[in-house]
Amino acid sequence: MKTNLIQNLLRVLLGSFMVLAGVGHLTFSRDEFLAQVPRWLPTDTGFMDFIVLSSGVVEITLGLAMIFLVKHKVKVGIALAIFYILIFPGNLSQYTNGIDAFGLDTDRKRLIRLFFQPALILWALWSTGALQYLLNRRKIESRDSI
Repeated sequence: MKTNLIQNLLRVLLGSFMVLAGVGHLTFSRDEFLAQVPRWLPTDTGFMDFIVLSSGVVEITLGLAMIFLVKHKVKVGIALAIFYILIFPGNLSQYTNGIDAFGLDTDRKRLIRLFFQPALILWALWSTGALQYLLNRRKIESRDSI
């Protein structure tokens, strides 16, 4: 899928943010990310730390893939969008449990944060051409079913 200069720049920017966030999971923001592990998961500190570390590795991998796997950018964009969906329960948990992390120290700030997840999903899909791919695929499937 062909993408334009702006999409490519935003794809690389999002990939860079993902790498930085992933490194943060492993190092300087580890405690902050622990606050986002959903409270309905086991609260054993070893398990929670595993979740933070493994999600950091996934974020670094997806970030590097966004930057360097240009021939597979549609698949990477879809994978990143799915990842954002999968981690959304952590954001919900932070909001519903009133957990302070990343400067989100009020219910209002935590609620506003929830609305950024759909924007990240759209960013991942649009910047990689995956959104156009999925829309075209849907049109073709609708046409073929008639």
